[in-house]
Amino acid sequence: MLWGLLAAAVPIIIHLLNRRRHKTVKWAAMQFLLKATRESRGKKRLRHILILICRALGIAALVAAASLPLVGGFFGLGAGTPDLVVLVLDRSASMENNPESGGVSRRHLAVQRVARAVSDLSGTRLVLIDSASGTPQEVPSPEVLAELSATAPTDSAADLPTLVANAAGFLAETPGRAELWIASDLQASNWAPEDDRWSNVRASLASLTQPPRVRVLALGGESAGNQSLRILGSQRRGDRLDLELEISRNGPARAPLGLPLTTTLNGARSTDNVTVAGQRLRFLKTFPAPETEKGGFGWISIPGDGNPRDNVAYFAYGPALPVRSTVVGAGEAADYLQLAAAPDGFGGQIAETTDPNGLRSAGTAETAAIFWAAPLPEGPLAESLERFVQDGGQLVLFASPDSDGSEFLGISWSETQNAPAEQFFILDSWDRSDGLLRDGIDGTPVPGDRLRAVKRRVPQGEASILARWDDTEPFVVRRVVGKGTAWFVGSLPDYTWSNLGDADVLLPLAQRAVNTGAARFDSGYLVEIGSPEARPTGNEMREKLDGFDDNSSADPSHLAGVFRFGDRVRAVNRPATEDLEGQMESSAVAPLFDGLSFSLFEDASASTQDNISRSVWRAFLIAMLFFLLAEALLCLPKPVSPVETPTAGPQTASPR
Repeated sequence: MLWGLLAAAVPIIIHLLNRRRHKTVKWAAMQFLLKATRESRGKKRLRHILILICRALGIAALVAAASLPLVGGFFGLGAGTPDLVVLVLDRSASMENNPESGGVSRRHLAVQRVARAVSDLSGTRLVLIDSASGTPQEVPSPEVLAELSATAPTDSAADLPTLVANAAGFLAETPGRAELWIASDLQASNWAPEDDRWSNVRASLASLTQPPRVRVLALGGESAGNQSLRILGSQRRGDRLDLELEISRNGPARAPLGLPLTTTLNGARSTDNVTVAGQRLRFLKTFPAPETEKGGFGWISIPGDGNPRDNVAYFAYGPALPVRSTVVGAGEAADYLQLAAAPDGFGGQIAETTDPNGLRSAGTAETAAIFWAAPLPEGPLAESLERFVQDGGQLVLFASPDSDGSEFLGISWSETQNAPAEQFFILDSWDRSDGLLRDGIDGTPVPGDRLRAVKRRVPQGEASILARWDDTEPFVVRRVVGKGTAWFVGSLPDYTWSNLGDADVLLPLAQRAVNTGAARFDSGYLVEIGSPEARPTGNEMREKLDGFDDNSSADPSHLAGVFRFGDRVRAVNRPATEDLEGQMESSAVAPLFDGLSFSLFEDASASTQDNISRSVWRAFLIAMLFFLLAEALLCLPKPVSPVETPTAGPQTASPR
């Protein structure tokens, strides 16, 4: 319809053509008439120009009104009625955060905004693609959008590249003029702006017969005060259950915050208090779990706040199993490693010592960690150990006492290096937040500065360095393979090499490896929404076991909780990425849709009464009437003053 604006040029064209119809002929007597009207010529010229402008603007306003324009932050100003709107709605757990200025979630705001906007688009179809199901769904009316289960809150994550690709596939099969709307909080983990899939998404949209206009509704701004609770790991040790918990606070660190922590375990409820001094608190909570119990489940919760979806975490556990470790080596180093892997007083931990051949025959299926103090494995044994690591096992390889040129997982040992006479290699720096030498849950550091070595072998190859000697050479490096980790330690717990055999360093190092490796047997009870383990397989049915109050109308497959799938019980929690605070900059959104018609509306308001669009066609009709009325008034002839006639009276003859 906007092509009709060219009609505004018709009065101007007629005016120019009329000027060409007249031929100027000089006529001497005309000079006197021109001189008489010269003073009023400027006013007439101005009136004619105003008449021409009013005629052109009247036609333009009529065309603009017929195109049904919309105006607003979300729409800008443009022609207004597409045949189809495809809405990609982010329903991830982070969308349940409330803006700082209000008490409704960003998801709720997005649904309200979109419903109001679509209601202004008469005759436009609305198709919803939500982040939980990822499938297109026809919405019969914008008024029912908020009532659909496909717009209800979830505990899941969102994969925006896949969702937009799904929208492109739907648009490829649906003719007509369409627009693609995306409502999201721009959480970086959900958008993955560096993902290579975005280039394919852009190409798919641009290749459509009628590429859609892309509009992004970004629900940003500061969030209301919020604390999130997460279970980092669970492990059953003999007659107790250990849960490693983390409470995080959004925004900058504030004054210490006391929170009641409510635990429900196998139907029994208890409450105690914790104090969060900074932005994050990690702590270990232990519960009794008699060895006669084959398993159980429960949940832990904190009071409601700015996001009710991250205030509860679920757990489940199975029968108590012994924690087995294997030491491969001989001599003093093997003795110290066996003591560190299963020290006295650590019930349920078993450590056995063997040689490489014995490990080959024994297998590793029930082993939590392997401590290797022998030449690096080769051949079939190396392949077996790599599978062990891929399955979640922990493999700690210490410097080989024998010099050889072997290599494992891309890492080899340097030649044996001896410290200068009466000097030592001293551990200078190590990662205190990650790795085997990290600080304890209560913040107690590992006393690595006490480590002294007279011999060492430096791990060489591509790996993450977690600790260094005082001359910056690596001491501990890490290679992550599949679900597990291979660690390379550049000395031996042998006093002819170092004092690593002292318990202050070796014991926490070994126990971190054992606990992480053992967690793979219990971690199967903790799964995330969206993972294969969180879905029924074969003839399994989903049964919700927890009694935590949740009135959400969403599909249970998108909610956290404790579920039974046939014979297995799993605690399903929201993905860890949903607790990340990182959001994309608004300037980073436009490049994802480079080459397409794109607009971004940033909405940080918490009011559901604000409209993001407004129809203005009536205003253009009023403007047209104004211009036509003004043109008519300007065309009215100027009133002529009556000619005065002399009054009758006596006539006096003039003298001759």
